[in-house]
Amino acid sequence: MVLLVNLARVVFAPLLEPVRAAFGASATAVGLLATLAWLGSALPRLPTGYLLTRVPRHFVILGAGATLSLSPILAATAESLPVLWGSAFLMGISSGIYFIAAKPLLSDLFPDGIGWAIGVHGTSSQLAAAGAPLFVTAVLLIGDWQEVFYLMSAAAASATIVFAWIARRMTIPSGENEDRNFFRAARRQWPVIVGGVVLVGFVDLAWNGVFNFYVSYLVSEKALTENTANLLLTVVFAAGVPAFALAGSLADRVPHVPLILGIIGSFAGCVLALTVTTGIYGLAVVSVALGLAIHGLFPATDTYVLDALPEVHRASAYAVFSASIIFMNALGSVTVGALLDAGFDYTVIFRSFALITVFLVVVFTGYQLTTGFPTGRTPDSAEA
Repeated sequence: MVLLVNLARVVFAPLLEPVRAAFGASATAVGLLATLAWLGSALPRLPTGYLLTRVPRHFVILGAGATLSLSPILAATAESLPVLWGSAFLMGISSGIYFIAAKPLLSDLFPDGIGWAIGVHGTSSQLAAAGAPLFVTAVLLIGDWQEVFYLMSAAAASATIVFAWIARRMTIPSGENEDRNFFRAARRQWPVIVGGVVLVGFVDLAWNGVFNFYVSYLVSEKALTENTANLLLTVVFAAGVPAFALAGSLADRVPHVPLILGIIGSFAGCVLALTVTTGIYGLAVVSVALGLAIHGLFPATDTYVLDALPEVHRASAYAVFSASIIFMNALGSVTVGALLDAGFDYTVIFRSFALITVFLVVVFTGYQLTTGFPTGRTPDSAEA
C-alpha cells in the first residue's frame, strides 16, 4: 500500500504538462496541484495522531486506503481545475493518514527489527517515487492522462481489500500505552522541532519546486523530449533508493548536524550544476547526483530528530516536526509556478534556490560551531 500512497503525492509531477495542455492552465494553476497534494499530506498528521488514541491503527489505515481508492476517480472525471485540485488534496490526505498510522504499527509488529521494517517500508516508498514517471509515460503512450487515475483507483482498492483480509487474520497491537500528547510534547521539545525545521525547511521547499517542474524545465530549457525528461526524473528518484541506505548508515556513525549540512551543500551544488549542464549524458549524471543528495537528506534528518527526542515524547514530537516540514515542502511547487508567472525563468529560479541554500549552509555552520543545534538529550545541550 505504501507504493500507492506515495505515488499519490508524486504522480502530479510528470502530469503537469498534459494537465496544463488539457485545461489551458497557467503554471501557477498546475503547480497548485502538486502543492495541494503535499498540503493534504501535511494537514491530517496531527489529527491522525489524536485519532490513533481512540481507533485501532489498522482501521485508520483502511480509512486511508478507502480515501485513496475513491479520490483518483474524482481526478479522472474532473472537467475543471478546481475539481482536480480537490482530488489532489484528498489523495494527499490519504498519504498523510497512512504514514502517521503505519510507522507506529510497523514498530509494534516488528519490535525486534524496527529499523529493518522502517527501512524496507521507506525503500518501497522510494521505489514508487522512482517508478511514477515511467508509469505515467507508459500510460500516456496508450491512453489519456485520466487513465492514470483510474488505474491508481483500482490498485488502491485491491490493496485495501488485501490489507483488510490480512488484518482480520492477525493479532495487531493497539499501541494504547504510547505517549500521544502532541501539544505537551511540542512545548517541551520545541528547540529540537524548530531546529529540524530551520535546518531543512527551505531545502525541502526548494526540492519540491524543482522536482515538480523538473520535466517542464528540461523540456523548455534543455530542449529534451517529454519522454526523455520523464526518464531523467525517474533517474533522480531511482538514485534515492541507495541514498536512503547509505545516508542512514552514515547517520549512525557521524555527527548528525555536520552530515546534514554537508548533504544540503551538495544539493545546492547539484542544482547549480543542473542550470549549466547540457546534453543528455551530462544531465543524467547531474540527475543521479541530485537524487543521491536530496534523498540522503531525509534519513539523515529523521535520525537527527528522532535521536534528539526523548523516548517519552518521540512519537508525538516527531509528528509535530513531520507535519511542519511537509507543510514547508508543499509550498515549493506553487512558489515556482508563481515566480514563472511573474516573469522569472527556470534558470533564475533554480539558481536563486541554490544560492540561498549555500547562504543558509554558511549561516548554520557558523551557528553550529559557536552555539550548536539542540540535541534534546539533556537540557540546553547541543551537538558538538
